[in-house]
Amino acid sequence: MLLATFLLAATTTPLGTVLTSDHANVGNAAADVGTTVYSGDKLSTGEKGSIQIRAGSARLALLQGSTAELGDGPSAKLVLGTVQFSTLKADALTLTVLNAIVRANTDSTTIGQVIYAGKNEMTVTAKRGSLLVKVGADEQVVDEGKSYRVLLDDPQGPTGAGGGPPAKAGRSRFLLVSTILIGGATAWAIHEAYESPKRP
Repeated sequence: MLLATFLLAATTTPLGTVLTSDHANVGNAAADVGTTVYSGDKLSTGEKGSIQIRAGSARLALLQGSTAELGDGPSAKLVLGTVQFSTLKADALTLTVLNAIVRANTDSTTIGQVIYAGKNEMTVTAKRGSLLVKVGADEQVVDEGKSYRVLLDDPQGPTGAGGGPPAKAGRSRFLLVSTILIGGATAWAIHEAYESPKRP
């Protein structure tokens, strides 16, 4: 029994802490403020829910109707919905959506948002600072105040895991959507970027 407990502790990495929660879950349990989250945990929010976590010097918030899986690094995989994040260093947080990687482009205050509707398409917005989006060998810097619509290839192909070998992926595309940001929804991220990462 002691050996099993030791092995579980050794393979489960604390990643961060829940800062705010409203109609949100960690796994199948309600997410309470102060809950420790671990690599491998799934975060989800209801239609009117939200959850915000601190992971090292990064802040990550899921808005309503969203799901994400936490990884090492820290990192997170956005499965569905909208995530906002703020960082002070480029390697503070890495987001993945299908075969795309999104992170801060520089070691400076960065506020970003990623929206993924689950149809091989996402929108990446740099609200403060710039973001780096990587899809395979392709890279695109999203400058502050700009949004990009990214059409993605599913790395598992149309057959998916268990249904035969993946189809050969085509080339993902970056499409410029807008150079105008909308306020309001950015209030949380702006506050966190200036305040929380510097606090213990």
